Amino acid sequence: MLTKEIIDKVRGIQLHARRLVTDIPAGQYSSAFRGLGIEFEEVREYQPGDDVRTIDWNVSARIGSPYVKLFVEERELTVMLVVDLSLSQSFGSFSSRKADVATELSAVLAMLATGHNDKVGLITFSDQVNLFVPPGKGRKHALRIIREILCSKPTGRGTDLKGALDYLNKVMRRSTVTFVISDFCAPDFSSSLKLASKRHDIVALRVIDPWELSLPPVGLVRLEDPESGCSVLVDTCSTQVREQYERAAADHQQFLKSLFRSCDIDHADILTDRSYMLPLRTLLSRRERRRLRA
Repeated sequence: MLTKEIIDKVRGIQLHARRLVTDIPAGQYSSAFRGLGIEFEEVREYQPGDDVRTIDWNVSARIGSPYVKLFVEERELTVMLVVDLSLSQSFGSFSSRKADVATELSAVLAMLATGHNDKVGLITFSDQVNLFVPPGKGRKHALRIIREILCSKPTGRGTDLKGALDYLNKVMRRSTVTFVISDFCAPDFSSSLKLASKRHDIVALRVIDPWELSLPPVGLVRLEDPESGCSVLVDTCSTQVREQYERAAADHQQFLKSLFRSCDIDHADILTDRSYMLPLRTLLSRRERRRLRA
């Protein structure tokens, strides 16, 4: 039974996501993920943001207004959201937890896909895969995606990103555009990520809190790992402590960047203390430019 609180949250996130989606040009999403396909299917009237290279000049001249060609690949895009809802996502040093940002980001991507008549599916995971929602279309399906993320709870401690990627390969035999939304703090998942990237167009969205990159000098702070339960008292006024912490965070960042590069995976860092729309639009623009040059 859904509580009124959950229903209100779903509606609020959906309305917020719909407003944000209007900030992303329609053609940018298409150019970033769809490509031109190989098999012509039909024509439709030109819409602002469409790639002018797809205009069918013969049909446009005959009808008297611009029409564009549609291809099979454009009409069969499937978007998968692989969302980390482990205990580490409950952390937040500012107003938003990582889980809150991941939920909103998932909602924006679901609404964006739905607005282009694409299928969207969901996999949530913590120490194991918690939920699989098969890809579907329509506003009601997008609302279900948001609701399931809000209601999904970790089954235990730990983060099994490797298991989630293996599950993606198992249930999705055909190629998809897959957004992996996680902090990527998990036991070795490199081999599974490389395998998944060979079948799917993987986009890594790393949700991180600023305190995970650098500690502010605020005195003695007890830091606790929500997944292991271990805690340690840290003197954040110690320059040596802060430098060691920042060095470890920078090393992890560099490891992830090298891994994503080796798998030819696009990625973006999403910080919880600022809007996620700028890095998302930047990522889409980067993909759009690269695909138009191809």
